Amino acid sequence: MLIVDGLGDLPSDELAGLTPLEAARTPNLDRLASGGWCGLVDPVSPGEIPHTDSGVGLLMGLAPGQVGLLHRGPVEAAGAGRPLLAGEVALRGNFATLEERAEGLWLTDRRAGRISEGVGELAAQLTDMDLGDGIRADFLPTDQHRGVLVLGGEGLDPAVSNTDPGDAGSPCFIAPCQALEPAATLTAEKVNRFVREAHFRLRDHEVNRDRLAAGEPPATGVITRGAGAGFQPTNELARRGLRVAVVAGCNTVLGLARLFGFATVEGDAFTAALDTDLKGKVAAALEALPQHDLVYIHVKGADLCAHDRQPAGKRDFLERLDEALEPLTGAGIVVGLSADHTTDSNTGAHTADPVPSLLFDPETPAPATETRLNFGEAACRTHSGPCLRSHELLGRVLEMLGA
Repeated sequence: MLIVDGLGDLPSDELAGLTPLEAARTPNLDRLASGGWCGLVDPVSPGEIPHTDSGVGLLMGLAPGQVGLLHRGPVEAAGAGRPLLAGEVALRGNFATLEERAEGLWLTDRRAGRISEGVGELAAQLTDMDLGDGIRADFLPTDQHRGVLVLGGEGLDPAVSNTDPGDAGSPCFIAPCQALEPAATLTAEKVNRFVREAHFRLRDHEVNRDRLAAGEPPATGVITRGAGAGFQPTNELARRGLRVAVVAGCNTVLGLARLFGFATVEGDAFTAALDTDLKGKVAAALEALPQHDLVYIHVKGADLCAHDRQPAGKRDFLERLDEALEPLTGAGIVVGLSADHTTDSNTGAHTADPVPSLLFDPETPAPATETRLNFGEAACRTHSGPCLRSHELLGRVLEMLGA
């Protein structure tokens, strides 16, 4: 089961009115779609904008009724190998480029140029931070600019707002963290103190001096979102006793796998960046399949290009991915493909549009088609009935597996 992060897109003028997937040369995906089923899938529900944790979680068997209980902070903590203790609160964090102004902290790049070098040195300045009132903070780096903030102490509650404005918001002044419930007043106060202290500790760091000298955005602060406490989600695949493995480099996906109790397949070359070893991931999945009922492969690159408003780059990444998928087309296995959400290369933001998906069963006779499909949003719209939801697509996969 392939999860192509941010696969769906909207037409781009740069690509002559096509989406990146429609513009890409994808003979292997075309072959699978032509010999099986393809259609559109609403990752969560029609009209709802998904996030990576919810979109991937549902494709990996999360009970649909628990989507609202899933928060990014605890997922990131699980991915970082930091299970939350009772009373702790975790928030997803980004290293970001912040400037201090009279009105507050001005955000110019919410990913600090997708910083990847020196993040360990920066995070080392943010560990075991005393925030007062018995509250301490740790910031753990995960992949590229991403990390997780863990708060510990008495009286914490995760019902707080984000300081990260999202892709549509910057450049802007970051909003202060606010309590969404009276019980979370202390938590909001400590998140704000952490954000201020992180900027003070990072703004003149040697890593940032080097980045400025090289013309790169410095990582002069941390912005937060997705606060939550630890919880054990219900998973349909685990409930059925299926043996599941996940091949990924993305900390969010690895966190979901660990929360669900799935095996993880990792490697130094399996990253959450454009340089990930796509052929290596496919080979690792095929190697794991004899010991598992279902193996997931997650790739992040298409989403990164879309967030950076690079439709041609997304097209090129999808062509590389398709080339890497060739071993799956003749392996005699059930193959599925879907996505966690649509990411619009024109705006860089997630949208509520359904995602192109396919299912291929080598034992099912191929449908009668005069020509091979060009797998993409238009073909899925033409050949699909009503949109499925992610958990319904997974249900079809389980039917194919006789599970």
